[in-house]
Amino acid sequence: MTAWQEYFESKPDVCGGEMYAKGARIPVTVILDSLAEGSSKKDILRSYPSLQPTHIDAALAYAAELAHEERLLPIRSK
Repeated sequence: MTAWQEYFESKPDVCGGEMYAKGARIPVTVILDSLAEGSSKKDILRSYPSLQPTHIDAALAYAAELAHEERLLPIRSK
């Protein structure tokens, strides 16, 4: 699995403090939303030329890790 920590970072003064792709300043949520909407890696890379294919793999690894943590700490329903 891709070590997402190598490809993403968070700084309070960049992207509103959201986790974003290093060197691209594209929030990980934008990458994951694009994948969830059915965009291919090729489509995403075309839409965001500053991204690298490894950023997309890292976004999936990040989401997988969050899903594993969710099992330990479930999100509360409204």
